[in-house]
Amino acid sequence: MKHLLNIFRLGVKELRSLWHDKVMMIMIAYAFSFAIYIGATSASTELHNAPIGFVDEDRSALSQRLIDAFYPPRFAEPNLLPLSQIDAKLDAGLYTFVIVIPNDFEKKLRFGKKPEIQVNIDATRMTQAGIGAGYIQQIINQEISRYFGGSKNKHPLPIGIVTRMKYNPNLTSSWFGGVMEIISMISLLSIVLTGAALIREREHGTLEHLMVMPLNAAEIILAKVWSMGLVVLVSAAFSLMFVVEGVLQVPIAGSELLFLFGAMLVLLATTSMGIFMGTIARTMPQLGLIFILTILPLQILSGGITPFESMPHLLQNIMLFTPTSHFVSMAQAILYRGAGFDVVWRDMLAIVAIGFSFFFMALLMFRRSLATAS
Repeated sequence: MKHLLNIFRLGVKELRSLWHDKVMMIMIAYAFSFAIYIGATSASTELHNAPIGFVDEDRSALSQRLIDAFYPPRFAEPNLLPLSQIDAKLDAGLYTFVIVIPNDFEKKLRFGKKPEIQVNIDATRMTQAGIGAGYIQQIINQEISRYFGGSKNKHPLPIGIVTRMKYNPNLTSSWFGGVMEIISMISLLSIVLTGAALIREREHGTLEHLMVMPLNAAEIILAKVWSMGLVVLVSAAFSLMFVVEGVLQVPIAGSELLFLFGAMLVLLATTSMGIFMGTIARTMPQLGLIFILTILPLQILSGGITPFESMPHLLQNIMLFTPTSHFVSMAQAILYRGAGFDVVWRDMLAIVAIGFSFFFMALLMFRRSLATAS
């Protein structure tokens, strides 16, 4: 009970120190509110108001029908251009797509020939270019088929393909981005807060005060772990309920309590990583440099930005020893697919094992640093 009371009191002291650090409080409030909203809505992968132009050399009823098939919200209102202005308009960045319908296009189709439509794409707008090219091909094929009344398909295929999008039927990117931003912020803020708390002790000289008190290294570390972890966990719960579900209108399929329980397990690992970095670094700038070199691989290779399966096998095997990869897998299963504990327990078990490993590594380094300082 004495050790638990020491851990509790030291944790309360950490919370009071954080409360008086206004810059850090503003950063926490921003990270779990505006940063979540901006991250979810700004990196949209949908095609929206893409500027498109047409060169209509056919001047037929079919060419006009093709032009009329492109309309908002995916495409902006199409404009007609002369053939000589294509390069100039694309160079000026005024259009992402310029479609050229050649002479006698409808006539050649009626006689069974295969005329070609030229699609010029500004590929510097990479996301719009890739998605838009598929939409353009689909729209043109559908309109030509409808225009000729399906006469081209005299022998239809004996099967029909019905596509159903699970968990995100409208392919809304904010549904994915909002949850991924919360996962990223949990890892990011927990490392920063615990590492900064230890550096702050050293810079203010209070670490020496703790060393002469009847406290051991484990009590000091556990106090920082539970206090900073509590701040991140409460902030994540607020963001999930009010920002993701409230503002972004993202439906949560699974149990939020199960997700927060998994986040609590992850916080043991990430806060221990922050202690480890704070022990190695001697100043805040040094902590920042170490943090950048660590957090970028953790975020990029965790599976939250690109699918985990598309990475090289070597990287996949390495990332199995990090908590973020298991956290992303667990969070996506719970929040997107409504998975229960019977599905995610393996990820949780791996997170606990990794968390205790990082904790004992941080404890060992912290003890060594105290012994060197004394």
